[in-house]
Amino acid sequence: MRPTLLALGLALGLGGTAFAHAATTTPTQPPLTALTKDSGTPMPAAQKRVHFDHAALHITVQPATQSIAASATLTFSATAATDVLLLDLDRNLPISAVAVDGKPLAASDWSNPDGRLKIKLPHALAAGDKVTTTITYGGKPHVAKRAPWDGGFVWSHTKDGQPWVGSAVEGEGCDLFWPCIDQPDGKPDLVDAYVTVPKPLVAPGNGVLVGVTDDGNQRTYHWRAKHPTTYAVSINVGPYKELHGEYHSRFGNTIPLYYWYLPGEDTQAKALFAEFPRMLRFFEAKIGPYPWGDEKMGVVETPYLGMEHQTINAYGNHYAKDGSGFDWLMQHEFSHEWFGNQMTNANWDDMWLHEGFATLMQPLYARYLDGDAEYYGWLHHLRFLIRNHAPVVSGTSKTEEQVYDPSGPGQDIYNKGALMLQTLHHLIGDQAFYDSIRLLVYGRPDPKPGNFVPQYRTTADYMRIVDQVTGKKLDWFFKVYLYQAALPKLDVQRHGDTLDLRWQVPHHLPFPMPVDVQVGDTLHTVQMTDGHGSLAAPADALVTIDPHSVLLRDEPRITEFLQWRDQQRAKHKTKP
Repeated sequence: MRPTLLALGLALGLGGTAFAHAATTTPTQPPLTALTKDSGTPMPAAQKRVHFDHAALHITVQPATQSIAASATLTFSATAATDVLLLDLDRNLPISAVAVDGKPLAASDWSNPDGRLKIKLPHALAAGDKVTTTITYGGKPHVAKRAPWDGGFVWSHTKDGQPWVGSAVEGEGCDLFWPCIDQPDGKPDLVDAYVTVPKPLVAPGNGVLVGVTDDGNQRTYHWRAKHPTTYAVSINVGPYKELHGEYHSRFGNTIPLYYWYLPGEDTQAKALFAEFPRMLRFFEAKIGPYPWGDEKMGVVETPYLGMEHQTINAYGNHYAKDGSGFDWLMQHEFSHEWFGNQMTNANWDDMWLHEGFATLMQPLYARYLDGDAEYYGWLHHLRFLIRNHAPVVSGTSKTEEQVYDPSGPGQDIYNKGALMLQTLHHLIGDQAFYDSIRLLVYGRPDPKPGNFVPQYRTTADYMRIVDQVTGKKLDWFFKVYLYQAALPKLDVQRHGDTLDLRWQVPHHLPFPMPVDVQVGDTLHTVQMTDGHGSLAAPADALVTIDPHSVLLRDEPRITEFLQWRDQQRAKHKTKP
């Protein structure tokens, strides 16, 4: 979840704010290094030589001082010979000790000058060897000024003054509070998180609750999660109440349901919790099994708008009502359990695979609940959010900052990605479209609980999958919509009783996209094999191009409106 969701919310009149019941204070803090600030910088060779097996994170959260005291025991398997471990950790969290395989290292054997922790191993590893390092650290984690757009911790309070804490680190990455490999493909196989909080606070977390232990005035929650996306490991602390239920899946398994919410919100919380089963019903019917059914479907109320934390999605939409019949924020974040957590982009350049699919799920869900009017209403609003400043995909490695920057694809990874997929859906048909999604997400056409593993995916992977399920070569489609900034434009000319159609495409790329045309009461599909087609249409006939609004294309009426709106905004800003 990134800035476009709020933009979409405002465009639809959804209201809500990014902040919760109490304003978050932002103390003076040292700046992040460039390395820590950017998530997804080119992976060093040394990080490629290891596989992340396990992380045991012991984190004591101290709301009174807005600090943490922590240790992380990390296990790796060498995939190639190496004599060093390279990890990512914000240097503003001082390290007090490092050990390898239980033996303390001298301070001269490790360093973290810029946020990349370099640990010299006592003995070189051969491929297949394992190594465990324990890093003891702590301090004041970076504070988010405006979570989730600006990453870090949010130290807030409930209405009655109790501590309320959350983390949201998608942009800057996991290294804001634990030593990790800050890459989309840096997932550990297993994370055990031991979160210690002052009583009577509660600490909901990722995965399955293994146990809770008491120690004086503190309590430790032990959570275990499989294959968590690095930025989806989260900290949540508050005086939570809990709703718990079960969902009996169409696939035969039973999925635990949990919602942690603040006291005094019982009626609203129960109404939101009632949405869980129908969301599961929709996604499992359309896409496939909920990926974490043996763990839980969890949601926690947070002092910021939201984030797709695996099995513990952050929710801060204040139970806003917008007339759509479902909570748009919760539904979008839940989509990421499939598009982001189960299927993870291999590089930030492919982030549209998370956000484009998750955004499309909102109009599709609206149609499931309330029919075509809601579906086309969502699509119409998405269309006005497209900017076309840069291609959605560059074909080169990108950092998170480069992707979300306004000079890059920015919000188009959501809105243009979703509308491109809607056009693809029409082009290849219902069966092929959902078959392609299942192969993308699960790596197989017949997913069932227990028979699939998480997938790392690229844009090229999805292009290959679509070709596979359709038996056609459709690279022309993706090369225009994803790798070009400008949208294709359809030129329509009348010559007597003939209607001539011609695609105008950046760099004159091939674009044989068929066009539906309604002439009177008859619907025709014009084949555009070479980007051009024609159709007999009497001069007095009513003609509608693309009557079902399935083609994503440059439309002058939209361009003119956006230009007019920008002019009005500029005038408003310059008024005395």
